[in-house]
Amino acid sequence: MSETPPNALLIFTRNPEPGKCKTRLAAKIGDRAALGIYSFLLGHTAALCCELEGVDKLVYFSDRLGDGSIWDPGVFRYRLQSGEDLGERMASAFRETLEAGYSRVIIIGSDLYDLSAADLRHAFELLEEKDAVLGPARDGGYYLLGLKRLVPPLFQHKAWGSETVLEESLRDLEGMQVGLLPERNDIDRYEDIAGHTLFEFLINKYSDDQETT
Repeated sequence: MSETPPNALLIFTRNPEPGKCKTRLAAKIGDRAALGIYSFLLGHTAALCCELEGVDKLVYFSDRLGDGSIWDPGVFRYRLQSGEDLGERMASAFRETLEAGYSRVIIIGSDLYDLSAADLRHAFELLEEKDAVLGPARDGGYYLLGLKRLVPPLFQHKAWGSETVLEESLRDLEGMQVGLLPERNDIDRYEDIAGHTLFEFLINKYSDDQETT
């Protein structure tokens, strides 16, 4: 029987459906364009995660298991999120993974264009020495969390998506050794991608598709 690798990467994702993903972005550019951008970001995240070696990769879907079109089942293990809010769902995923025997567990979202495989490798390296790792997002949240053991307060009493999440999480980790990654920009609103040539192209592409169908 093969041993469980020490490192696990958890990727939280929403099943890509119009009107159910990137709703704040969709309010500005429409459901179809928001879905197109989200699907592109999922592919980007899947590709960079495939570059990691010696790490088990688990995709946690929001509603139902994926169909294999984005997340290669030969690379990623499929799981379902469980819980009433984001905090409960993340806590459940960490608990499940740590109880399975993994010693270092990192969770990310699936829609951060600025994220790289080098960031993930650095996070796992930091977690070898630190108790926890956080990747600060420019909006006051975080795009990555790494733990060696469950820290329940991290997942409780948070206004998820607000600008206070990172600050409150750092308070929850007081007294522990915490490694910080470079700040990155996650994509939630149109302002996060405004003027970016690639995303403007995608907006036009999917807007045009919508008009001609």
